[in-house]
Formats: sequence, C-alpha cells, structure tokens
Amino acid sequence: MREDLLHFIWKYRKLPMEGLVTSNDLEIEILEVGIHNHLAGPDFFNAKIHIGGQQWAGNVEIHIKSSDWYAHGHERDSNYNTVILHVVWEDDATVFRSDESEIPTLELRHYIPAYLLKNYQNLFENRHNRFINCEKDVDQIEPFIFHNWLDRLYFERLEEKSVLVEDLLKDSRNNWEHVLFALLLKNFGSKINGGSFSSLGRALDFSIVRKIQNDPFKLESVLFGLAGLLANDSITDIYYTNLTKEYCYLKTKYQLNDEGVQRPEFFKLRPANFPTIRLSQLANLYGKHPNLFSKVMEADNIADIYSIFKVSASDYWDTHFTFGKESKRSTKKLTKTFVDLLIINTIIPLKFCYAKHTGKEMNEEITVLASQLKKEENAIVKSFGDHGSKARNALESQAQLQLYNEYCTKNKCLDCVVGATILNRNI
Repeated sequence: MREDLLHFIWKYRKLPMEGLVTSNDLEIEILEVGIHNHLAGPDFFNAKIHIGGQQWAGNVEIHIKSSDWYAHGHERDSNYNTVILHVVWEDDATVFRSDESEIPTLELRHYIPAYLLKNYQNLFENRHNRFINCEKDVDQIEPFIFHNWLDRLYFERLEEKSVLVEDLLKDSRNNWEHVLFALLLKNFGSKINGGSFSSLGRALDFSIVRKIQNDPFKLESVLFGLAGLLANDSITDIYYTNLTKEYCYLKTKYQLNDEGVQRPEFFKLRPANFPTIRLSQLANLYGKHPNLFSKVMEADNIADIYSIFKVSASDYWDTHFTFGKESKRSTKKLTKTFVDLLIINTIIPLKFCYAKHTGKEMNEEITVLASQLKKEENAIVKSFGDHGSKARNALESQAQLQLYNEYCTKNKCLDCVVGATILNRNI
C-alpha cells in the first residue's frame, strides 16, 4: 500500500459515500473532499465533512497508518491543528492535536472495492517491464482521452521550458532580443554543444552582437574566437587568417574575454553539426535579420518561420567542415529537420512566454504550429509507437517525452490519465 493510492481514492471519491463511520463509530458524510495539496502541510485543504451530525470545515491528512502522524512529527506542527479528519489505511493508534483534542479517524481498508486494489497491484507489479508499467495497456485507452491528455502534457512541458526563458529574461533585464539569441545559441549547439554555446553567450555581451551583426564576418570572428576555434597557428587559409586578425581587433576594441567559455566538441558529431558550421549559420542568420525577435513573433505560420531560417553558412564552408581541410562542395544551409527542432525548442517556448507577458492568448496558435511539425525521432517516441501509441506530430512527441520523463520513470501512474483509467476498470 502506498499513500498515492489513498490520495487517489479520497480525491476521486473511490469509496462508498454512504455508511462511512470513524473508528469511534461516528457517522461520516463527505460534502467536499478539499483541494489536493502537493506542498508542505496537510494533504487536502478546505474540506467539508459531517462527523457525528456536526459539520466541520478544515483540512484532511492521509497516512498508511495512524501512527505515521507521530512518525512525521505532526503533533508538534501547528499547521496540522486544522485537520478535521485523519484518513488512513490502518488505524493502529489514537491521534491527538497539539491541544490534546482527538482527531476523528477514517480507516479505509474495509471500504475499498476489490477491483481497485487488484488493478493497482497489477499496475505496479509491472515495474519490471522493459519500457513502462502500463506498456501492455496503454494502447487500449480511448484515443480521445489519450490525445486530450497529450495536449495537457504538451503545455505542461512548455511551462517547464519557460523557466529557462524567465531566467534569461531576468538576467538580460527584459531584453527579448537577447533572450532569443541565448536560446538560439544553446539550440544551435544541440545536445552535445548546447552547454558550450550557452557559455559562449554568457561571455559575449549582446550589445556587441547588435553592433556587429550587420557584418556576418565580424560576428563569425567573435563567435569563433571566443569559442577557441582560432587558436591554431598552423592553418594558413586566407579566410582563417582574416578571421583571426578581425577577432584580435574586436577583442581589443570591445574588451572581449573568453574566460569561462567551454570549448565545443567535434567528436561524435556528423560534419553538418560541427560547431564551425553551426556558428557560421547563426552569424549569417543575424546578418540577414537585424530585428530577428520581432520577425519571429510576427510569424504566425510554419511557412513564414521556415522563410526566416532560410540561411546558409558563409561561402568558405561550401568546401569545408573544419578550418584548413577541404571537402566536397555543398551549401551548408539549415535543413528543414534542424529548423523544426529550433521551432520546437526555441520559437514556440519563446512565443508562449512572450504571450504570457503581454497578456495575449496564443495557445491555439501554438497548438497549430506544433501540430504542423513532424514528430521527433528518438528512442522514447519509438517505444511509445511500438506499444500502440504512435505520435502524429511534434506536439504529441513532445508530450510523450513529458509523460515518460515526469510520470512513467517516476512511477507517478496515479497522476496520469492512463494510470487512472486502468485503475478504474471494474473487472
């Protein structure tokens, strides 16, 4: 037995609403179960309950055993003096408030339907499953219910991504252009170089970016230089030499400091994702769009966003992936797949946060944008698909990541619509 099941039973009234009595044989009538509290303090606030013919308004505390009240030290905490009912699985001790008044106790074990306990047991006995606890049942959930749950999970994931945006906004003193630049740097670095590119952004004052962005060559030189990519004296390419000279000049002019910048990695990356290519593409993006944030916010459809990010690395990179080593000619433009990732991880979260700050309702627009993008390809999304829940678009693949990371891996099945549906099956 776990407390989360008892919380579920109480919250959703999965017990008889008639014939309930306390351990002292006082009749109980539940008028309102209260508001579920996930923070410190009693488990349910503002409940209304008739006990022994008298109506009480206050809080409800839930434990496996009554004696847990003392094990948790509630008798010494004044926050628990407002508890009007102690709901437990097993009543093994009489409980008193700090003023020595006895708290009525409801023992649940005699009231819970057998099917509910059986479903709960089956669900958590499946923890040895290779993927998730409900992997054999998730495909049996009604599509309407499951897809509505995914919609909620997607916006829950956006709220979590908003934390970084809000931190960047605070650090930049509400400079949204700066926030966009920092987010783009991080996501141009992708998983392997995201941390490195973020450290680069912290070392570079955005006011300098604004001054030199009209000349992509200057911005390239600063990005490459701060990243430690212009420190090889054996490379004699004219482009490399000119970048090095420009960086030395701008470093002195703007008092640039690369202290704290993490050197980007090339290992395990496909050439198209090399930091040299990504930084050049970013520099050219800002060279093309002086007021990038405004353009991104004004773009209300996928086609317009794709148009904004229709950029390539500088001409030198048509025949190079790294400095000083020629390769087969190919234009290093941002691919649709990469832009999709930028939309998922940068553009939509930024639009979501900006809408909250300006009081604009954009949930429908955001839903449409995410639904128009192809689903992501990763092991988690593939596993959901293998078990009968195929993501149809990026909104659903993002929601599946949220479901897996925040619910499945943490065994929070009773907080999940899928788990709750399985638990309620009367078999």
